[in-house]
Amino acid sequence: MGEKTELSLPVTVSAPGSLMLLGEHAVLHGHRALVCAINRRITVRLIPSQEDYVQIFSELGTYESPLDELVDHPSLRFVIQAIRQHLATIPSGFDLKIDSEFSADIGFGSSAAVTVATHAALMKWIRGVEPAREELFSQSLETVHTVQGGRGSGADLAASVFGGIVGYSTAPEFHPVEVSIPLTAVYCGYKTPTPEVILTVEQLRAVNREKYDRIYSEIDASVGEAITHLQNHDLPAFGKILNRNQQLMDEMGVNTPELQEIVSALQKAPDIFGAKISGSGLGDCAVGIGFAELKELDYPVYHLEITPAGCECQQ
Repeated sequence: MGEKTELSLPVTVSAPGSLMLLGEHAVLHGHRALVCAINRRITVRLIPSQEDYVQIFSELGTYESPLDELVDHPSLRFVIQAIRQHLATIPSGFDLKIDSEFSADIGFGSSAAVTVATHAALMKWIRGVEPAREELFSQSLETVHTVQGGRGSGADLAASVFGGIVGYSTAPEFHPVEVSIPLTAVYCGYKTPTPEVILTVEQLRAVNREKYDRIYSEIDASVGEAITHLQNHDLPAFGKILNRNQQLMDEMGVNTPELQEIVSALQKAPDIFGAKISGSGLGDCAVGIGFAELKELDYPVYHLEITPAGCECQQ
């Protein structure tokens, strides 16, 4: 740890959750993805203390550990790893209070949002200024790769850092698309951990590389077309791209009967322009462009907006 300083003021940071619109799995092989920040946020409040301990208070559990001997916690791995990356310059112990506007059980990018917010709070506290967005992204991606054994594209991190809609590739490249569209997200009731889904798809790709390379190339091209349609405010054309990408995700082997039921209901809804699985698949969420009630479905339905606000330091 760095030298002790006088107790400084608390730091409050929030970061938005996210949804993948296009590019799942293909983005892991250098292709483009399209991801968006949603109007549901995670807030991290850092309160410096005189003790060389860190305490974390979260809906996922409470935690206390000496700073020089950080122990692991299964539900707070991303937060603890973020702290580890700044140990050399952290001036004292502190408390972290984490509040979320959405459940970690739903695929709204909670791990990415809390990782980004934690890094931003620590860097603002240590340095006295907000971190540059590219550095915040880089630090957060290091955390995700450490926790997930090198897996994870960083697309959801890009949304939490920059806000809005972001065209993203792992180069990394960030292409903001300044358009706000309504979204309907539906949770199928269960999810398979993303690293497990990635492993499943990689095993399938190893058996038929030509098939998956064709799928990924089409997904990449569709992202470019989607950005153009969004910039032209052509939601019907954008929706058709989502519908086609649902077929591609089905061909990849990540669809399920529940997800297909949800996607079909969304696609039939009169005020939905297009719909597909959002995220790695084999459970979790589907997303539609537009608002739909979907009262005929026995699944949780969320009406969301794309927020232009990325990670924000409030103090």
